[in-house]
Amino acid sequence: MTAAPTDESVSRTAAPSPAPPSPRPPGPAAAAWGLPLAVLILGMFMAVLDITIVNIAITNIRKDFGATIEDAQWISTAYGLTEGAVVPISAWVGNRVGQKRLYVWSMALFTFFSLLCGFSTSLGEMIVFRVLQAIPGGMIPVTCIVLVYRMVPPAKIGAAMGLYGLGVSLAPGVGPALGGYFVEYMSWPYIYWVNVPIGVLAVLAALYVLPTDHGKRGAPLDKAGFFTIVVGLFALLLALEKGSTWGWGSYSVLGLFALGTNMIIIWVVIELQVEHPLLNLRALGNIAFVKSLILIGVLFCGMFAMLFNVPQFLQAVQGKTPWQTGLITLPYALVIMVLMPIAGRIYDAIGSRWPAAIGMFLTGAGLFMLAQMRPDTTVEHLIIAQCVVGLGLGLGMMPIMTGGLAALPPSMGDDGGALNTLFQRISQAFSIAVITALINAKHAQFYADRAALMPSRGANGDQALSQMAQEGPRGLLGVWQQLNNEAQTLSFANGFLVAAVLVLAASLLALTLPTGRPVAPDGQKPAAH
Repeated sequence: MTAAPTDESVSRTAAPSPAPPSPRPPGPAAAAWGLPLAVLILGMFMAVLDITIVNIAITNIRKDFGATIEDAQWISTAYGLTEGAVVPISAWVGNRVGQKRLYVWSMALFTFFSLLCGFSTSLGEMIVFRVLQAIPGGMIPVTCIVLVYRMVPPAKIGAAMGLYGLGVSLAPGVGPALGGYFVEYMSWPYIYWVNVPIGVLAVLAALYVLPTDHGKRGAPLDKAGFFTIVVGLFALLLALEKGSTWGWGSYSVLGLFALGTNMIIIWVVIELQVEHPLLNLRALGNIAFVKSLILIGVLFCGMFAMLFNVPQFLQAVQGKTPWQTGLITLPYALVIMVLMPIAGRIYDAIGSRWPAAIGMFLTGAGLFMLAQMRPDTTVEHLIIAQCVVGLGLGLGMMPIMTGGLAALPPSMGDDGGALNTLFQRISQAFSIAVITALINAKHAQFYADRAALMPSRGANGDQALSQMAQEGPRGLLGVWQQLNNEAQTLSFANGFLVAAVLVLAASLLALTLPTGRPVAPDGQKPAAH
C-alpha cells in the first residue's frame, strides 16, 4: 500500500506558490455543484466531440473543394497544433480574467467559429477558421477541470470527476456515429453547425449557473516561457502529425524534433528559474501525479489507437459506410456513459489502485481482441472488443486522473489541470502518429510477403490465376483486392497488438497507486462539505 504523502514530502516537492490558491466559492455554490458540473460537461463534450466528428468528413470536404488528401489533412493538423500551443497559457488566462469569464468567452468564440467553418467556401478559409476555433477549444478543457476542483467538495471529487469524464471519453465514441449520419444523409457543414445549439445553451447556462470568481491581476505573463513552450510544442506536434507523410528520417521531421526537444528543455530551465512561471513544473516532483500522467498517456494511446483505426478498417477493408461505421462504434460510447459515473463513486470509496489496475487490464484485453481481427471478422466481435476497451477506460481513466490531481497541494491545482490536459494532447498525437506509421510500414511489408507467395504463371502455375491474368487488369482486380485487404488487416492487427502490450505493461504501474479512501495532500481525510 502506498503511503499518503506527509507534510515533509509535500514541502519538499512543492515550491511556494506566488499567489494563494483560489478559494472555493462560498455558501450554496460549493454545496449545489451538480448543475454547474452539468454545464461544464456540456462544454467539454462539445470541445472533444469536434476532434472525431470532423475526421470522418474530411474525405467529403476534400472532394467538394477539389483538394488533395495531404492538403485536406491540415483541417485536423492545424486544429491540433493550435490547441496544443494554447493549453499551457490557459491556466494563466483563467486566473487573470476569472475562470467563469474565460469559460463563457471560450464557449461563445468556439461556437461562432464553428458556424464560420460550416460556411467556408474554400479549404484555406476553413483552415483559418479551424485555427481560430482551436484557440478557445484549447482553453475549454483546462478551465473546466479547474472549475470542477474549485466547486466540488474533496469528499465528492471522485463522483464529480466520474461525471465530468463523460465529456472526455464519451464524445470521441459518439463523434463517428454523429458525423457519419451528417455526411451520409445531410451534408458536411452540419458537423460544425451541430456545435451552435450546444454552444448557445452552454453559454446561457454558464452565465446563470457557474459561480462567479474574480481574476488576479498580480502575476505577469512569463513571456519567455510562453514563447519556448509554444515553439517547442508546435514543432513536436507537427513532426508527429507529418512524420508518416514527410518521412520519419527526412531532414524536415528530424529538424522539427530537434527544435522541439531543445525548446522544451529551455522552457523547463526557464520555468524553474522565474518567479512567476507559466506552469509550476515542481508539480512533476510529486511521484503520484507523475504516475497518473504516465498512465493517462498510455490509456489515451490505447483509446485513440482504437478510435482512429477501427473506423478505417471498417470502411477500407469491409466497405462499411460512414453511418454504418458510426453505429458499430457507438456501443463503446454507451458503455463509457454507464460505467464512468460508477467508477467515480468507486474511487471515493476505495481509492485509485484497483479501479486503475483492473481498468487498464480490461483496456489491454480489448485491444488484444482487436489484434485478432481478419478481413472477415464479424461485427459482433468488433463490438465486443470495443466494449471491453470501454469497460476498461470507463473504470480506470477518471480514478487515475482524479488520484493524481488529488495528490497535489491546492496551490498547484491549476497547474496540475493544465499539465494533465497538455499530456493528453501530446499522447493523443503521439499514439495516432506512431501507430499509423507502424501500420503503414507493416502494410507494405505484409503486401510484399503475400504477393511473393502467389503462384507464378505458366504450365506449373495456378490455373485459376493464369486464367485471371489472361483477362488483363480487370481479371486480376479481385486478387489485388484480396491481397490488399489481407495485408491491411494484418497491419491494423499489428498496431492493436502493440497498443495492447503497452497498456498491459502499464497496468503493473497502476498497482503502485494508493488504495483506501483518498487522502488529501495535508495528510488528512477529506471532510465532506
